Amino acid sequence: MRRVIVGVGLGALLVAGAGTPAAAERGGLDRDALDRTLTAIEAAGMYGTYSAAQDGRQAWKGAAGVADVETRRPVRADMRHRVGSVTKTFTAVAVMQQVARGTIELDAPVARYLPGLVTDERVTVRMLLNHTSHIADHVAYAFPSLLQGSTASLDDNRFRSFTDEELARLGLAAPPTGEPGALPGSYSNTNYVLAGMVLEKVTGQDAERYITRHVIRKAGLRHTSFPRSPHIPGPHSKLYESWYGFIDPPRDYSVYDMSWIGTAGAVVSTMDDLNQFYRALLGGRLLGVEQLAEMKRTVPVAVGGGAFAYGLGIYPADLPCGRFWGHDGAVFGSITQSLTSEDGKRQVSIGLNLAKYQRIENGTIPIHPIDVAAGNHLFTALCGGEGATARSAQAPFVPFQADRTLIKRQ
Repeated sequence: MRRVIVGVGLGALLVAGAGTPAAAERGGLDRDALDRTLTAIEAAGMYGTYSAAQDGRQAWKGAAGVADVETRRPVRADMRHRVGSVTKTFTAVAVMQQVARGTIELDAPVARYLPGLVTDERVTVRMLLNHTSHIADHVAYAFPSLLQGSTASLDDNRFRSFTDEELARLGLAAPPTGEPGALPGSYSNTNYVLAGMVLEKVTGQDAERYITRHVIRKAGLRHTSFPRSPHIPGPHSKLYESWYGFIDPPRDYSVYDMSWIGTAGAVVSTMDDLNQFYRALLGGRLLGVEQLAEMKRTVPVAVGGGAFAYGLGIYPADLPCGRFWGHDGAVFGSITQSLTSEDGKRQVSIGLNLAKYQRIENGTIPIHPIDVAAGNHLFTALCGGEGATARSAQAPFVPFQADRTLIKRQ
């Protein structure tokens, strides 16, 4: 029997020889270099990619490749995109707003808010947000064929509507990954489904509607939403899933009921909107100083075969030019990464329309040329100049690590 460890989200960032934060000054946005490095992602095998970068008032955005492999319709920089686990930052912000209001206590048992569902009094709200609850991830149980090495259930459940309670019970019924609070934590989408249920309980509102009103609209985002149907609203690319070669040729999963992931990963956005969101968050427009500081308190969390620093719905990436905060996401057919400097001025967000393009070798997922090219683009956007390109060629900045689902035999 095959066991699938599914990481639908966290892209831990590996920077070889990065040194300490702020070890070198950032250069300005090099538009030509950004164009070249984005095009190189397509040349490495990606169908289509779009990206937006910001440095204070200086902005750049670009696109390379196709939105439809049959018609060859080109991608555009302003296309809407399923951003997967970037959604976790939106959900964490909403929960922290309620923490500030005193309706949620971070270190209170989840059982206080969801009695009869989460019965272990040791599991706290904080443990949901920083993935130390050790509640199992529900995704492989929602798509059971993945446990047998087949992707059939991805198609079987394309239009199935899951309830949050159904997803939560799938995760809670599975064997826990450890004792509540134990380090390292274990990345689990079920944590953020439960966080959405806690939010719903204390506000009396549908969690997605609450997040829309108090986070998305408060940040001034015009092209970001929880879709109300299986369709992506507005102009978008098709989203192709390979599942490490099990789906060959890759299949379009852009039309999909996203209730299987909900407040853990269902948001649709644009790269410009993601930059604006993280700029608002790190600039103090969505939360107070105390709540933002709590979000930045990190613990080690295991995902994709490694352990990485994770806060409350946000994680740091330390580069030679400074520390950046953000999240990434991977849902069927799409991959996203968004990173912002601590001062909120230097940013990049990128979307890819082909997911799990790597091929499994000896039970592991090796680094793909697309990973290196995407890392090069992100490094260039954040640290600037042609020197970033030269450095990343020697010491690749590799994103999307959590998308490296490991498949092992039991």
